[in-house]
Amino acid sequence: MKRKKGHYSISSVAKMFSVHQQTIRLYEKEGLISPKRSAGNTRLFSDEDVDRLEEVIYLTHKLGINLAGVEMILRLQKQIKKMQKEMNLMFKHAQSELTKETLHAKEIIKDSATRLATLKHPKEKKLKDDIIVIKED
Repeated sequence: MKRKKGHYSISSVAKMFSVHQQTIRLYEKEGLISPKRSAGNTRLFSDEDVDRLEEVIYLTHKLGINLAGVEMILRLQKQIKKMQKEMNLMFKHAQSELTKETLHAKEIIKDSATRLATLKHPKEKKLKDDIIVIKED
């Protein structure tokens, strides 16, 4: 069963993390979080917003990092995720190219082996199932 996505008010989020609502407003003002707004301009925090706020609170309250440091950490995390996606795509592409080259090399080796066998024993004939039979004259 799929869980329904919730939206939380600033007061319920503040209670969740035992922080003052003004702290959350400050984090929003600094651009560290960006909750959606209702038609009445009330902040609505999604599950993703709550997760991000939890990370910001951990960095500031538990690790003692200032807001500029938190901003830098979040920016670097975003960059790392982007680079990881790019690297995964490059690895996928490289694997695909390697597979193609391996198959091509196997075909070349098989053809070369067949030609070599034909040159060594011109009176032999190769059948479909790779069994070599000597022709009778």
